[in-house]
Amino acid sequence: MRRQVGHQQGGLKSNSIFRDQLLCLPGRSVRSLPHAVRPQAGSLMSAPPVSIIIVTWNAKELVQTCLPSVVATDYPNFEIILADNASTDGTAAWVAREHPEVKIVRHPGNWLFCRGNNAALPHASGRFVVLLNNDVEVPPGWLHPLVEAAAGRPDVAAVQPKLLQYDDRGRFEYAGGAGGFLDRAGYPFTRGRLFETMERDRGQYDDPRDVFWATGAALLLRRSALDEVGPLDERFEMHMEEIDLCWRLWRHGYRVRVAPESTVYHIGGASLPQSSPRKTYYNYRNSLLMLYKNLPPSAWRQTLPLRVACDVAALGRVLAQGRGREATAILRSYRDAFRMRRHYHDTRPAPADPAVLPFYRGLVPADYFLRGRRTFADLPRSRFVLPDDRP
Repeated sequence: MRRQVGHQQGGLKSNSIFRDQLLCLPGRSVRSLPHAVRPQAGSLMSAPPVSIIIVTWNAKELVQTCLPSVVATDYPNFEIILADNASTDGTAAWVAREHPEVKIVRHPGNWLFCRGNNAALPHASGRFVVLLNNDVEVPPGWLHPLVEAAAGRPDVAAVQPKLLQYDDRGRFEYAGGAGGFLDRAGYPFTRGRLFETMERDRGQYDDPRDVFWATGAALLLRRSALDEVGPLDERFEMHMEEIDLCWRLWRHGYRVRVAPESTVYHIGGASLPQSSPRKTYYNYRNSLLMLYKNLPPSAWRQTLPLRVACDVAALGRVLAQGRGREATAILRSYRDAFRMRRHYHDTRPAPADPAVLPFYRGLVPADYFLRGRRTFADLPRSRFVLPDDRP
């Protein structure tokens, strides 16, 4: 579905600059579009084409809940691609009947998140691509700020909106909050969420700014940058793949931003519930792989002992809580991550390459569990280091 008059065309390129302070602490397509809101020719010419990719597998109810809001997006030049991972619940048939403007790409099996998105990319014609979870509801104007954050800045390759909970719309959602960071051991956290503490949104993180990673739940990507650095790592299958991608973008000289003028609402847990041992496995395994493939060898050797110590503490914690299956998942994740390292020997940074290190040089588990720092604003600003000071 391309929301414009005329032919579709592939290709992409673009990007420029903008920089704020480090922390802000508390202080449908034309065929179905009504004529009254049909975009004007001028707006089509000035609005970069955007392809929205939604991967789904046997989640018909979620698609029925959230897809209509995406179709109602008021951006003048976009298409929606539903990448169906061989669902057996009638999802594709429902979408074809109710939203014929949506392009449906049918995969032959459940290709999970990474491969499902990657396989849909050849069908996308946009200069920008949005990876959107099937459990995200969007307001009509959500796409404009994301495009504006990147369209005039050639070095901005990824942008996320503010991510709030679907059922509690005044509270940040786990998967992305208002932009993500890593600590020096590779633990991810966001503005608005440290571990299980999710803050209420009081406008405390409403500053547009650079972040280390942007959530894959609603992620706008510059297609030319994606073509340059490569798509999602399919060995990850699901979880942590967007952090790895954003790290690779930073390593290639691009930037990642949050545009909190745009807000979307995430149901969350649609693929795997938070307590799932399988989710634990993917999070730990993929985090280790991400560190190995993006850190220079010397930085990896310095980081690994610290990471192992933190994970041993986490292992003891889940065992003490009687969560034996999660403990087993952590152990399996280490075994498999070290087996999989061989795939990245030739692509990881060379010893002489400039290192792009996580922006938070502190240790979030120690901050949270030992020092009682429960919010992003509690973290010491002196421990944040960005590559430079561009707007």
